[in-house]
Amino acid sequence: MNTASALFVANIPSPDRGVWQLGPLDLRAYALCIIAGIVLAIWWGERRWVRRGGSKGTIIDIAVFAVPFGLVGGRLYHVITDNQLYFGEGRDPIRALYIWEGGLGIWGAIALGGVGAWIACRRRGIPLPAVADAIAPGILVAQAIGRLGNYFNQELYGGPTDLPWGLEIYERVDPATGAPDPLNGVAVTDMPVQVVHPTFLYEMLWCLGVALLLVWADRRFRLGHGRVFALYVAGYTAGRFWIELMRTDQANEILGLRVNVWTSMFVFAGAVVYFVLAARRGPREAPETLATEPDDDSGEHRDADTSGTTDTTEGDDRDSTAPVPAAERTEAETRADRDADQSGADAEGSRRGES
Repeated sequence: MNTASALFVANIPSPDRGVWQLGPLDLRAYALCIIAGIVLAIWWGERRWVRRGGSKGTIIDIAVFAVPFGLVGGRLYHVITDNQLYFGEGRDPIRALYIWEGGLGIWGAIALGGVGAWIACRRRGIPLPAVADAIAPGILVAQAIGRLGNYFNQELYGGPTDLPWGLEIYERVDPATGAPDPLNGVAVTDMPVQVVHPTFLYEMLWCLGVALLLVWADRRFRLGHGRVFALYVAGYTAGRFWIELMRTDQANEILGLRVNVWTSMFVFAGAVVYFVLAARRGPREAPETLATEPDDDSGEHRDADTSGTTDTTEGDDRDSTAPVPAAERTEAETRADRDADQSGADAEGSRRGES
């Protein structure tokens, strides 16, 4: 180990790259982290949903709508709030579509992903707040894993620090041209150009801590009607507020504060209000309101538990010799009986005439 490396032995080293070449393909750590987070969130959300009384496969089906909507929403939020990165003199607007390079805004993902989830819940006839409660801890863990993607991209860090857990930032260049390329390049030396606060790590640990809080509160108080999700939003924004103030990457500001700081404050307030008001709706949703599945053809829902459905063969089991109550007799049956009585009377009259 050389002298330069020894000076920074207590710090956190950054990866020398965030992209690996696999033949003609670029294997990006950021994309892998996002995918891993989504898979884990779906898996955990499914388990929590079933334990709450829901039908198996529900969260997976909802994810088919929610995940694509969420990715689009997350990218839109990032591009809108950080538009200076893609538009203006010297910028390449087409890069706004390069989602694999990083840049997803959580609130855009939650908002538009929620629209996708709402569509899927409508098709199944299940309450969206109950689904949100089931998936909330998994979303936090997915966000924590996603922050590892920022670590590989060597982005979204804070200011300089001499703390032992400071993050080393290396100079990265394009191997072919030698031009600086922080995102796609490779580190040229193990000597850091600066040591900074690893805000990605702070947020990752915060997300994991809030996820544990949600699991505990849900079990202790049997939260329902979207209150677990509201607690997730409030807990996450409380951490995002102070972490956002530490970041040094370029961002748009309003009245001297980053846009995401304002967003965190307003969303936190909304989440707290919802958490309080939703308590009036009583205890957690009954399991029978969650166990539904879509109809194969129409897309409408039906109860997964067939014990409560109408037995269409009930009429076939009735004793054919037993009298049918008048209320159940149809007009056609009544008319047929009347005709039969008239025919019988005519036949009786004919026999009397012959005698």
